[in-house]
Amino acid sequence: MGQGQATTRGGRTADNPVEPQYVGERCQVDGVWKVTESQACLGWYNFHTDNNDKLMGTCNLQRGLLPLKTEVETLIWAMQCMLRHNKLTMKFETDCSNVVQMVSAPEDWLAFTLLLEEVNRCRRLFSSFSFVQIPRKENTKAKLYLLMCIM
Repeated sequence: MGQGQATTRGGRTADNPVEPQYVGERCQVDGVWKVTESQACLGWYNFHTDNNDKLMGTCNLQRGLLPLKTEVETLIWAMQCMLRHNKLTMKFETDCSNVVQMVSAPEDWLAFTLLLEEVNRCRRLFSSFSFVQIPRKENTKAKLYLLMCIM
């Protein structure tokens, strides 16, 4: 049903070394946890590049064993929220290259099978889906809302 791709290095692929200016819905995602805390913090920031439409969300979950699990849980939660808001054409962005790799090749990440199956289930519901890695310095909006969640 949905089409999509996962790419790294700021949205560039081997076939297209320079990403064209993206116009449309974007959703930056980020998750964080500390070894000393029992909770993880998830955050996402959705915006449209042509207007001022914005949505954002944060929540706390029981902290898992790995920070990478938190990053995948953040993506799933953001995808579910975008679907609930009927935002079916979406470019998701993260600063975590491992999550982009996981979505691109889930068979290489067997320990995350259940989570990646949920990513794939949600992904199929989008009419257009892409998931790219962006530089950490560009993932500021989601990080800003994470700070509010942590405090």
